[in-house]
Order: sequence, then C-alpha cells, then structure tokens
Amino acid sequence: MQEMAKNLPLLLLLLSHGLFFLHVATATPRSYHRFTQDATQFPAISEYDYIIVGGGAAGCPLAATLSGGGSRVLLLERGGAPDEYPSLATASGFLPTISTTSQDSPAQPFSSEEGVANIRARVLGGGSAINAGFYSRAHPEFFTDVPFNWDLHQVNKSYEWIERALVHRPDVRGWQAALRDGLIEAGVSPYNGFTVEHMTGTKIGGSIFDAAGRRHSAADLLAYARHDRIRVATRATVDRIFLHQVQTNFSSVLPATAEATGVVFLDRLGRRHHAMTRRGGEVILCAGALGSPQLLLLSGVGPRAYLATWGIPVAVDNPDVGEYLYDNPRNGISILPPGPVDHSLIQVVGIPDGGDAFLEAASYVVPFVSPVESILFHRTAAPLYINVATIMEKVAGPASFGSLRLASLDPHDTPFVRFNYFTDPSNLDLNRCVSGLRRVGDVLQSRSMAIFRPAIGTWLPGGSDVMRGEFHYVGSPLPANRSDDDVMRGFCRRNVATLWHYHGGCVAGKVVDREFRVIGTRGLRVVDGSVLTVSPGTNPQATVMMMGRYVGQRILAGRRYMRNRRRHTPPAVAPPPPPPPDL
Repeated sequence: MQEMAKNLPLLLLLLSHGLFFLHVATATPRSYHRFTQDATQFPAISEYDYIIVGGGAAGCPLAATLSGGGSRVLLLERGGAPDEYPSLATASGFLPTISTTSQDSPAQPFSSEEGVANIRARVLGGGSAINAGFYSRAHPEFFTDVPFNWDLHQVNKSYEWIERALVHRPDVRGWQAALRDGLIEAGVSPYNGFTVEHMTGTKIGGSIFDAAGRRHSAADLLAYARHDRIRVATRATVDRIFLHQVQTNFSSVLPATAEATGVVFLDRLGRRHHAMTRRGGEVILCAGALGSPQLLLLSGVGPRAYLATWGIPVAVDNPDVGEYLYDNPRNGISILPPGPVDHSLIQVVGIPDGGDAFLEAASYVVPFVSPVESILFHRTAAPLYINVATIMEKVAGPASFGSLRLASLDPHDTPFVRFNYFTDPSNLDLNRCVSGLRRVGDVLQSRSMAIFRPAIGTWLPGGSDVMRGEFHYVGSPLPANRSDDDVMRGFCRRNVATLWHYHGGCVAGKVVDREFRVIGTRGLRVVDGSVLTVSPGTNPQATVMMMGRYVGQRILAGRRYMRNRRRHTPPAVAPPPPPPPDL
C-alpha cells in the first residue's frame, strides 16, 4: 500500500483534463488521411504559401483555415497520426497513454528542473489528442490581459467553429455529481448548469469526448481543409527556420532585420528536406510553449550573448525569447472510496468569486500492484483493481515564471525548463493555492461527500443513519489545521504538481507583436500557448484552438484586403513633360 501511495499521485496528475459527453457537434467532417503522409514521402525541396510548424491545438485549425482560403499549406508535425495509437481514441485510454514511456510515445515525458513531472505532446492534434478533453472558454479579462488585436465578434465565431466540430456535453453522475453538489454546498455559487462560457460559480463544462467516450481532437479539424491545397507531414522535426538578413527600413512601421523564407526539416530516417515559402508567404510556429521558443533560438532569434555560447549566428537579437515561461501549479487530494465509482475525467468545475483557484475532480479505476503480492497471494489471470477519486485545484495566472534553455543543438531534445513555482515576491500564487485547498477541504466536509467515507456502523440499532469514518487518503491528506497559513503554504510547496497548462516563452509584446508576428522579422509568426502570459480560464485548449482559427481568418482577410487594394488602385500616371526652355 505504501508503494501504491507513493506512485499514485503521479498517475493522478494525469487526471487533470477531461470528460464524457452528450453530442452537441453536428458536423460530419471528411477524412484528412488523403493528404497526410510520413515525412519520408516528401520531396527534398518543395514550395508553399504557408508553412506551419506543429500540428497541435493551434496548428490544425490554422492549417485547415488557410487552405480553405485557397492558399497552399504545409503542416509539419514531429509525431505520428492519432490512429497509430489506439489508446488515444477513447477516454478509457487516457491513463495508459500518459503512463507510456516508449521512445515513440505520443505523450513525451519530461521533468522541470524543480523535479516536477510533466508531459509534452508528440502527435498530430497535440495536447488535444492526449489530454482529458475539458473544454471551456477563456475568462473575459483574458482579452485585455493578453495584448493582441482582438476582434471579439470574430473570436466568438472562431470558438463556435471549434465547438460545432468537436465539443460535447457530459452525462454527470457519481463522483462528478458529488463534486457539483459539494461545490454548491461549499458556497461556490451560483450553479450555472452546462456552459462552455467561463462563469463564476459551479458549472458543467464541455468536452472533446463524445457520449461513447470517443475523442475528437484538433486533428479532426483538418478534415475541413481543402484537400487539394494542403499537405501534412508526420514525423517531421523542424531543424531550423531559414532567416535571410534584410535591409532595415527605419521609416517602416515594423522594421525588420530578417525575413523567414522556409524551413529545413528531418524525417525519421534523418534525411533533410527544404520547404520554402512563395513570395508573400509565411512560416508560422505552432510548436507549443517548449517547441516554439526552442526553434527560434536554434534559428538565431534570441539573446545575442546566449546564442554566441552555442555558436548560433544571430538573426535577431531578442533577450526575451525563452523567458516568461509559466506553469499553473496543481494541488489536491486523492481518496480510496469505500465502494465502486464510475470512471470520470473532469466534467465539473468550481470557479469561485475572484477566480483565484479553480476546483475540478476525476475518478479512475487503476490496477493494484503490491510488492508483497507474490508472497501472500497466488498470481491470477485477472488483475486486481482499485477505485481512486481525486479533487484538485489549479492556481489561476500564475504570477511566478521561469525560463527555457537549450539542452543541445538537436531539435529532438526537449529543452531544459524551470517554472519557478511559488517564487513571486508577492506570494500571490501561494495565497491562491491556500485559498483553493481550503475550498477543497470545505467540499470534503459537505454532505454530498459523506457517502465516500467508509461506514463504521449506525447511530442506533436498526437505524438508517450510517456512521462514517475518515476518508482513506492516497498520498498526503490535507493538513488538520487548515487555518494555519504557514502549514498550508508548506503543503502547497511539498505537493506541487502540474496540469500541463504551461505557457509563455514567446510572449506577446516582447517576442511577438499584436498580430502574432515575431518582432524584428518578416514572414514569421507564432500562434500557440507560448505567446500567452496567463492561462485562459480553467483549461487552455479551447482558446488555443480558437486562436488557430482566428489568426487564419485574419491572415485571409489581410490577403483579400491587399488583393482588392491592388485591384482598385489606378496605375500610376507619368507626369507631363516639363515645358521647353525659353529660347
């Protein structure tokens, strides 16, 4: 039991994203397999209007949108296709997928320098192909906190496009229903029912799992691409961006020192391929909070002195590439219920007034492996399973941030990262963690949670009121004295884990401008979670997918504007010749 208690919290950090749902989506997309191939099948040199690096939550909708506008698009994904991994298809495969450590795993494990275990997606669809699927829009303040040129009407239309294709409504019962009722009892009100909007109170959110437990990831959005205008390369690892020096025009609104003209990518056999952009084309990074800053650094966009230590020629000197890297801390508790609980990923969320920390829950059936099994029991063909239920809190923001450093010049290697959990001088993150854990304690004390305590008898002989004992915890229980700030802060620090909502590294206003363009360059953008300084709402995947659709629409609108402008601009008329000189 001690060995199980030691390892189970690591498994339970995996239960941080997801759900089962009644179908809301109505679209029947076409298959994307007709234009998806292994990178070994691609030519040594090719040319496109847009080259998108990273086929994740932002890259897939962006590629589908741009190709739908008639542009020729190449989407490069370093992992394989989702259907190569059967466990990705269903909610029941969530935990086995995250627990896999094979070299080709779609969930690539890594640890921060603090020693906090984490996961990096490596599959078409990105995080949406491996996470637990919870879908909820950003908090309203997000669109003022993150300095882009937001058109909120187009933002809403982009969300709706995603939701029609992917999002479903859950059947809430068992542990999730108990959390819902416990949150309301604990004062996280009002109850908002089912909604994808970020609203103060308790709500049921959306999911990319349907009622049958089948996943609908961002890769499904590629089915809405124009199949004759897009190509998708899997197991294609981009080595660097081609950046050519340009003469700086200081009279320009956006002076640039380098222009992106293509990328070089490696297939799984190590062969190099050159993908180049046509005139007016762009390279767009959607490789995530680790991949996008890593690729900028490898390509010579970053701090001059740091790049020099690696012998990387400097294309653009920018000290902020790889800086301002955030990860939202997670804390919580796990219990062994006295009876069976249904399998459930995140379906219900508590959003308290003030939004300092968000409360979620999950329940799972996991195999029990005891070190004394071979001594006390005969091994049987049927494994033993236990039920585990967890309540967790996610610290909003956060305020603390760290940085990213190259591990090597090999793009396959995950960079070194440090998130500096709970280091902000104001202790804002710690105070939010303490506040969230106290609410977890309030939920555990609610009447709705009583049935998850073991029965120890009845109040009177023959009585119907069952006497309940204490919860059977897996891992650390909450401190008995939850009113002691120092004790609670210590618990937060000792038990910090991740929800995989890390972001930053190419943040808006420092690395990219208000249109997602990399400052100091032409033809280069970053569109993914690396541009964010705050996690959008309770879960970022809805907003990251929206960003892919949104930026694609804005790029197409810009192309239409320039095309119409050229069409309606009369040709320049030569001035009349000067009069002859007087004789």
